[in-house]
Amino acid sequence: MRQMEHIVVIGGGLAGCECAYHLARAGLRVTLFEQKPTRFSPAHSSEHLAELVCSNSLRSNEPSSGVGMLKQEMRELGSLVMDAAEKTRVPAGKALAVDRELFSRLISERIAAEANIALVRREIGGLDDLALHEAWRVVVAAGPLASDSLSASLSELIGRQLYFYDAIAPIVLGDSVDMRIAFRGSRNADPEDESPGDYLNCPMNKEEYLGFYKALCSAAVTPTRNFEKEFHFEGCMPIESLAARGERTLSFGPLKPVGFVDPRTGRRPWALVQLRAENLNKSAYNLVGCQTKLVQSEQARVFRLIPGLGQAEFLRYGSMHRNSYVDAPQALDEELALRVRPRVHLAGQLSGVEGYVESAACGLWVGMLLAAKARGRKLAPPPPESALGALLGHLRRAAKHFQPSNAHFGLMPDLPERVKKKERRERCAERGRAAFAAWKNAQGII
Repeated sequence: MRQMEHIVVIGGGLAGCECAYHLARAGLRVTLFEQKPTRFSPAHSSEHLAELVCSNSLRSNEPSSGVGMLKQEMRELGSLVMDAAEKTRVPAGKALAVDRELFSRLISERIAAEANIALVRREIGGLDDLALHEAWRVVVAAGPLASDSLSASLSELIGRQLYFYDAIAPIVLGDSVDMRIAFRGSRNADPEDESPGDYLNCPMNKEEYLGFYKALCSAAVTPTRNFEKEFHFEGCMPIESLAARGERTLSFGPLKPVGFVDPRTGRRPWALVQLRAENLNKSAYNLVGCQTKLVQSEQARVFRLIPGLGQAEFLRYGSMHRNSYVDAPQALDEELALRVRPRVHLAGQLSGVEGYVESAACGLWVGMLLAAKARGRKLAPPPPESALGALLGHLRRAAKHFQPSNAHFGLMPDLPERVKKKERRERCAERGRAAFAAWKNAQGII
């Protein structure tokens, strides 16, 4: 490697930290720019790196799920984010959830301890910033909430950026939940499992559910910009927008009671709201599936209609923010570099992936690509049967209306033979693991 191969990473979120860490561990000099605490986005509040602004869940940890496959592949590639998540995890059933404060603090410490990373706390206003001129490569991992000036600079190069609106859920004080109504338990728990369960559950009868539903549908919401249409990523749909689709949408969706019995009645509830622990001492809980754009006063009124939350104390209200991303198949090449400026790469949600894990995976991949390039090697993309390969394939697949995507089996090639629906996930996962292992071996990745 030549001394000139100094890389700048813009953004200290999941993708930026993952990318910078991998590059540093590969022996490259990295300058990581992070605008906090000089400037905060509308959704950020902590000075630490890798701040989780939405849920504290990294979703399913099951190896037979798309995101579970992606997690395992990242572990095998030496992911910083996966290592930190395992060390700071909180009980969440089959999901991988973390204590968000400990998680971001640990990643901040790991970045600070890397001798090859210079962390600079200042905003990069655009891609012509003088701080970028001497860099061999630049990685823009500023996230979907990149500053207006950086976004404008990017738009000047590639044309308009796309966007969607993302909503986050409220967090309540654990001690304010009425445990005479709420109960601990996990969905479809093993009858022989004597553990109390990882979630708090607030059961609703039909009358309680309909009262909550009607209040939700009539509550005041935060307006979006009058010149924009309000697009939402389906996985982050505000609960009131879902409710507008029909009276039973919530009870068959995020508030489904399947797999639970209300201890007070011995029967399955009509609907049920789950609360997931936010931290290791379980002093705070996130209202699962209740991401919202209601104004704060309405959140307090409506969510306190949920049985068990009548006296809930809100530690954080839900909110909505605008997420930007690019039309990846049109704007980026196979190395996620801008077609109009090939030494500038994008990583994370800005590139067109969606989700914490997917963003970190994207940052890890760009770090791997650039580390190989610095050694004069070309790294072949992971196979499309793998979760990482399928996700990267989505960013290269031209579409009339390109949309961000999570990792899922629908991005992977069809199985060559017909199998029963309940077996398909496991067969896809088995095929993906074999293909990923063969790819690692061919690329000399230990």
